Amino acid sequence: MKKLAAGNWKMNGTRAAVAEVQALLAAHPAPACEMLLCPPATLLAEMAGLAAGSALAVGGQDCHANAAGAHTGDISAAMLADAGASHVILGHSERRADHGETDALVLAKARAAIAAGLVAVVCLGETEAQRDAGETLAVIAAQLDGSVPKDATAGQLVIAYEPVWAIGTGRTPTIAQIAEVHSFLRARLSAHIGAEAANTRLLYGGSVKPSNAAEIFAVPHVDGALVGGASLKAVDFGAIVAALAAA
Repeated sequence: MKKLAAGNWKMNGTRAAVAEVQALLAAHPAPACEMLLCPPATLLAEMAGLAAGSALAVGGQDCHANAAGAHTGDISAAMLADAGASHVILGHSERRADHGETDALVLAKARAAIAAGLVAVVCLGETEAQRDAGETLAVIAAQLDGSVPKDATAGQLVIAYEPVWAIGTGRTPTIAQIAEVHSFLRARLSAHIGAEAANTRLLYGGSVKPSNAAEIFAVPHVDGALVGGASLKAVDFGAIVAALAAA
C-alpha cells in the first residue's frame, strides 16, 4: 500500500494558481508516496495536462450519480475522467451539510465514479455535537455502511476521516482520538468489504499542516491525509508530502 497525500482546493484557485502546481512538481518530482490534487472543475483539464507523466494525480471534488442527462451545473464521473481526473472526492462534510447529501446519494455517486474508472475518495466524519455526545463511532459506522459500495476494491476506494469540527478551524483531534477512529475504521471496513480493507488507504483530514503532519502520520492505520487550506501552497503541501514520505 503506497501512502497518499491528497489536497482539496475546494472553491479556491484561478489559472494563476497553477504556478503552485509547477512549484510542487519541481520540488517533489518523485516522492515516496502518491500525490493528488483536486482543484475546481475550471482548472481540472489544465492541471491534468501539466501533471501528465509526473508523480501527481488530479481529481474532481464531486460528481453526479448519473452518467449524463438534464442536470444543469453538474458534472458526471465520465466527464471528470475525460478531463484527466483519476480520483473524485465524494461525501465531503461540506457537500453533506451545504447540499443535503445523504449516505444513499454518496453511495450512488461512488458507484458511478468506480464505473467510470475513477477512485472514489469517500469522506466520513462527525460534528462537534456528535463528538461531545459520544456518538463519533456510531456516526462513522453509519456513514461507512451507507456510503461505501460493498464490492469496492482497494484500488477503487479511499476513505477519508474528517471530523467536521476540525476542518478549517485550526483544531485537531488528539492523537489518541485519531488512533481510535482509524483503528475502528479498518475493522468496520473489513466487515463491510472483506479482505480488500487491509489495503484500502485511510486518510486523516482536518487542519493538517506541516507542523502536525509527522505526528499524525505516525498513528497506526493513518495512510495519508486529505488536506484543505495547506494544499493551496506548494511549500506547505510539499512539507506534508515530505512528512508522509518519511513516515
